[in-house]
Amino acid sequence: MMQANIINAAVKALENNEIVAIPTETVYGLAGNAYSETAVEKIFALKNRPHFNPLIVHIKSAAVLTSVAKNIPLVALQLADAFWPGPLTLVLEKQEHIPDIVTGGKNTVGVRVPNHPVALELLEQLDFPLAAPSANPFGSISPTTAKHVADYFTDTLTIILDGGSCDKGIESTIIGFENGQAILYRQGSTKVEDIEKITGPLQIRVHANNESVVAPGMLSKHYAPVTTTILTGDIALDIQKYSDKRIGVLQLSPTILPSFVIAVETLSQTGNLEEAAKNLYAAMHRLDHQNLDLIIAQKMPAIGMGLAINDKLERAATT
Repeated sequence: MMQANIINAAVKALENNEIVAIPTETVYGLAGNAYSETAVEKIFALKNRPHFNPLIVHIKSAAVLTSVAKNIPLVALQLADAFWPGPLTLVLEKQEHIPDIVTGGKNTVGVRVPNHPVALELLEQLDFPLAAPSANPFGSISPTTAKHVADYFTDTLTIILDGGSCDKGIESTIIGFENGQAILYRQGSTKVEDIEKITGPLQIRVHANNESVVAPGMLSKHYAPVTTTILTGDIALDIQKYSDKRIGVLQLSPTILPSFVIAVETLSQTGNLEEAAKNLYAAMHRLDHQNLDLIIAQKMPAIGMGLAINDKLERAATT
């Protein structure tokens, strides 16, 4: 377990409206007091994040859900019961004391209980929940290690709680509710087929223009490397097409590639999609630092975690 003095320093900083980087099972987050407009404004400034894009509020347990949300549908409680702590965010009607800046001016708030011992230990010691988007500049690759966070915010962040590599490696799945019907807003680390065992078939609303962003991660351009990135169903074909370029390849499982490929990231030796998700962002970070002309990313099988990985890759792709 993390040293108590580091947690204590984080608690003090958060109580003083400072921002702290925290590990969760999905990605690292930039956390601040969700009840404090001052703290939340600092998060937006650090990330250079547009204010219409809402933040997720992290609570210590489902037992305190009514402190941030109201008029909660029964199916939302069933989902919380099944998946919390865990990578599922529920978008619910907010309590009045949640500042509008947290919710992008909407009357709904995204809430989850993170499944990471360090995050939970921190939340236990606070008498407020934490607003915490991913700890990266807006639009860039999400961080899955403390080093990723430090690389982004060397001069601007004093406390980064190191909880090791993130277990899931991809953001939480986001579910909203309209007329009591569950709706998928963002693919993520909780599989749609598992959610549908409780909700029945989900309606899907995953891409949004700026005005209709009801949840984080819905913008069509997001999670993006600086390097030009192509998503393809046929790596071999695209490699030949760009054989005159400095190419990096992001693939699911090992394949034989032409010798002119400069860098290769294989997400899973066995083609395991959960393992691929865990390794995705770290692999993207490494490729982005290789001075490449082009990253060619392989489309994953459209099942289970493959759906969530493809969603992230589509938003990372340049065209």
